[in-house]
Amino acid sequence: MKYDGDPRFDGYYLEDSYLLSVDESEPSRLAFSLLLVLTSKHALYSAPKPSEQHCYRNGLLVFEGVIAVDWTARSFKPVRDLDGSIDYGNIDVFEIDPAGRYYLEGEWGCVAVTAESASVRVS
Repeated sequence: MKYDGDPRFDGYYLEDSYLLSVDESEPSRLAFSLLLVLTSKHALYSAPKPSEQHCYRNGLLVFEGVIAVDWTARSFKPVRDLDGSIDYGNIDVFEIDPAGRYYLEGEWGCVAVTAESASVRVS
């Protein structure tokens, strides 16, 4: 199932969100730091700034109770934006299977994560 069919991820549009970093420092946790796109379904949504296409907020896509992480590709090549900020592209694919396995893919690589839970936190 695609992530947007899961109520935990209502209000987010990951295909236009930007990956800022990945934290793998704890063995049972994997966190993607993102500049998130909030959709109008999200409680914190506001109209985009005049120079922006979407409503953006910093946040994390967090996997907890991680059992396995399988990177099939890693290619963290930074992209420098016009404002000088750096990101690693978008999350182009985010699929979930009922067994608690999550598959993510983007310009930055491909990873399958088996975890007890996944959630998004807006900061």
